[in-house]
Amino acid sequence: MSRDPSGRASSRDDASVREAMLAAVPSLRAFAISLSANVDRADDLVQETLLRAWSNLDSFEPGTNMSAWLFTILRNLFRSEYRKRRREVPDSDGTYADSMKTQPEQSSRVEFEEFREALGKLPSDQREALVLVGASGFSYEEAAEICGCAVGTIKSRVNRARTRLAELLAIESIEDLGPDRELRAVFSGGGN
Repeated sequence: MSRDPSGRASSRDDASVREAMLAAVPSLRAFAISLSANVDRADDLVQETLLRAWSNLDSFEPGTNMSAWLFTILRNLFRSEYRKRRREVPDSDGTYADSMKTQPEQSSRVEFEEFREALGKLPSDQREALVLVGASGFSYEEAAEICGCAVGTIKSRVNRARTRLAELLAIESIEDLGPDRELRAVFSGGGN
């Protein structure tokens, strides 16, 4: 075992530390997959976790739980990257940036308030189905699973909710909705 400049034994030379790190890899990978829902992303997270752990091995207290320390590093890494990615938009060709423009806020606020009031007038089962499918982007199948009912029931609820909202808001065509893509998605099906 080598000594660092302060005279302490360096834990990097301890074979048991290396073995503990390697033994934790399958569990780390499974945890990373559960967090990211993507095998490639999970492998990257595990690799970055091990690199960070190795770089900061001197902060690991020998005799404590190596797996717990590694899992904490992985979880913190995932959360940090998630927060960072949440604010980022993939736009390699600049199309998204070119499309960004600000609509006048006054009419949007009034329209949103009207929409919110109309949505509140829907029966709760229809409102729930419409929000899951139209606004949250779930498929009919996923929404049915969430609500614990048949796919046909969800489709019916969404259709009735859209029809009733159109009546409440006096909407005759999709063009009446203005430039708001999210509102259009609620009425048009959002890809479902």
